[in-house]
Amino acid sequence: MATVAAPRRFCRCACFYTDNLYVARYGLHVRFRGEQQLLRDYGPILRSRGCVSAKDFQQLLAELEQEVERRQRLGPESAARKALIASSYHPARPEVYDSLQDAALAPEFLAAAEYSVSPGADLKGLLQRLETVSGEKRIYRVPVFTAPFCQALLEELEHFEQSDMPKGRPNTMNNYGVLLHELGLDEPLMTPLRERFLQPLMALLYPDCGGGRLDSHRAFVVKYALGQDLELGCHYDNAELTLNVALGKVFTGGALYFGGLFQAPTALTEPLEVEHVVGQGVLHRGGQLHGARPLGTGERWNLVVWLRASAVRNRLCPMCRREPDLVDDEGFSDGFTREEPTTVDVCALT
Repeated sequence: MATVAAPRRFCRCACFYTDNLYVARYGLHVRFRGEQQLLRDYGPILRSRGCVSAKDFQQLLAELEQEVERRQRLGPESAARKALIASSYHPARPEVYDSLQDAALAPEFLAAAEYSVSPGADLKGLLQRLETVSGEKRIYRVPVFTAPFCQALLEELEHFEQSDMPKGRPNTMNNYGVLLHELGLDEPLMTPLRERFLQPLMALLYPDCGGGRLDSHRAFVVKYALGQDLELGCHYDNAELTLNVALGKVFTGGALYFGGLFQAPTALTEPLEVEHVVGQGVLHRGGQLHGARPLGTGERWNLVVWLRASAVRNRLCPMCRREPDLVDDEGFSDGFTREEPTTVDVCALT
């Protein structure tokens, strides 16, 4: 009798509940283990950024405690939202939920992916089919989706945003956007995009970062508009690699900027600015420090895909820089696994 392998169980690192908590008011990511630790590790920088009174500090403590509690509830609450959306939501553009078709993808992207799996494919040949934004920083750009598909996806996202369905925010830095797995777009859209197209490209572009071993992702859409989120502070991603695609609409400003890898001491010296081009995707290492300049006018929607390789992160958590302390969770979670897959070298720091 044939046996069927059980689905892989993905986990978080326990640091998710204590590390890299973003305090928007002070533009700071902190590690939080308690009041005394917070004062000891961040007191001077917090005071320099305006947290000067006892009231300010107590308010900050309350916000951090609430964020830790929110993170602890995140998995079950997200699963509950996904189930409710699946049973009750009526899409405006149901074709977006069909299995990913080549017709949705830009010809340049299809050509690059096809080349990547051809006999004898190498990095030099692939780079002839992409735009190299920065060879030093290993940042590249390529058209990903066609204009009609971007428009259809945007219409669906706006329809969902205006519905009475529950919505989870993408992360602690973005208050407006959509988690694509909750909307039901992981299976038909994002997983095939990763498995069929992105992995062959990333295997050639970033073999040292697990590009050929991508086995999970976190995909979300972020929205920037006047009166809502306008910019994004400098940060690095909880991912080995990242794809960032501009979906629309019409806007000015909001350029991406990139520094060095977050471990480097001069990581933000002379940042590189990259303008958005609708339909095109920027590829970069997750550890590359980056952010977004303030939006000038209009609305900007971007699809962000954090690409993860358990063969890399099982050895070293990219957020706490320690061996991961695994906690079981829902779905792809943060891409860690309890199995021991064949490992690859951790992405080099330079």
